[in-house]
Amino acid sequence: MNNNDMMEREEIFSKVLRAGRRTYFFDVRATKAEDYYLTITESKKFTNDDGSFHYKKHKIYIYKEDFAEFKEILAEMTDYIISEKGDEVISERHQKDFKKEYDETPTATEEAPKSSDSFTDIDFDDI
Repeated sequence: MNNNDMMEREEIFSKVLRAGRRTYFFDVRATKAEDYYLTITESKKFTNDDGSFHYKKHKIYIYKEDFAEFKEILAEMTDYIISEKGDEVISERHQKDFKKEYDETPTATEEAPKSSDSFTDIDFDDI
């Protein structure tokens, strides 16, 4: 089998998601036994100081026997993030003018900053 036949066999079904400087490739591939699996590739564009650029790629392989659990966990995780934080993007990387709003009143899990009035002066000669 030549390289073109191999590429045709592997390129069964593909989708691309462009997200800023990241691109996600979802590709259905075939094993040697002609069974299918999924690859997800994240490709990130980086610009060098001289203006040239390069890409870094990360790939994961998901096989049919893992689809049900993978899909269930992915849905659970994405649903959790949306329910906890909403679907609005609030990130310094995504919004250059992003400024976090700080609450002046500490929550129950946070301690209020201690003023210097609450400290006792210690003379280390006494120790």
